[in-house]
Amino acid sequence: MKLLETIGLRALRTFDPETAHGLALKALNTGLGPSGGAVTSDRLRCTLAGLDLPNPVGLAAGFDKNATALAALGRTGFGFLEVGAATPLPQEGNPRPRLYRLTEDEAAINRFGFNNEGMEPIATRLSKRPKGRIVGLNLGANKTSEDRAADFARVLAHCGPYVDFATVNVSSPNTEKLRDLQGKDALAALLGGVIEANAAGIPVFLKIAPDLTDADLQDVADVVGSSGISAVITTNTTLSRDGLSSVHKGEAGGLSGQPLFEKSTRILAKLSTLTDVPLIGVGGIGSAEQAYAKILAGASAVQFYTALVYGGISLAGEIAQGLDELLARDGFANVADAVGTAREDWL
Repeated sequence: MKLLETIGLRALRTFDPETAHGLALKALNTGLGPSGGAVTSDRLRCTLAGLDLPNPVGLAAGFDKNATALAALGRTGFGFLEVGAATPLPQEGNPRPRLYRLTEDEAAINRFGFNNEGMEPIATRLSKRPKGRIVGLNLGANKTSEDRAADFARVLAHCGPYVDFATVNVSSPNTEKLRDLQGKDALAALLGGVIEANAAGIPVFLKIAPDLTDADLQDVADVVGSSGISAVITTNTTLSRDGLSSVHKGEAGGLSGQPLFEKSTRILAKLSTLTDVPLIGVGGIGSAEQAYAKILAGASAVQFYTALVYGGISLAGEIAQGLDELLARDGFANVADAVGTAREDWL
């Protein structure tokens, strides 16, 4: 991390977390960030659901909810980006405060509730995005919707022509009853509607929660295998509060960051034994070693976001470069060769 970035992070921590987040996006858009572009090499280049990635390290949804920093993020070390979540109609989300730093735990708790400007302005920005980077959109449902399943299809139909992939997000804990859509029958119906609305023919991913039982995972695998889903993002935030020490540990919402690493990686490894669909490992990644562990456990690619709060935006390039070195150390010619080779360690 550069000295200027270290100073900037310290300054941002003097603000409440949501204000700091907004300031970080503004700083990126003024040019205060990396400018070298995606880190890549022959080892790091890979294919995910038909998408050619310069490296397998992606930005998770939630950092750039409204697709306002696409050009700036395109200059960072990430191999691919995911923005959103976008809902059909704009919505305020839950009352503030709704984002908490758990500094002692290198974690965060949020209960945003899909706050975003709605699919129309987001689609407009996506239509003007810089070329040459892989960008996806996380699909959400409005809290007041009478048919949340239809909301996902509506956003995909509107925004699909402007992105490289879309993610069906049924795993946020902050919209009441949204996680109920992970049940087998509801999920099958939901995904069927989304795939039918996919006129652009882009890969559609599914994002699941880490709080699923083995039976739930089997249901997800069964549905995914027959639905046309191209990848599963494993996982979203957790409702668990095990082992936390921060004063904010009791806040309602989804927990992300370091405490999620082991739980999400075990879910990833289990799911990798149940489906041949590619998996994207998310949850608690803050170093190249942790990104590598996800790949060895069964992930074809990874994403992170919370670690940026503690490590800065340059962490993307550092993780990708470190991953290249770890692959080389262990004699892997490419990412694909490493996927799942240490799955048994997590089962």
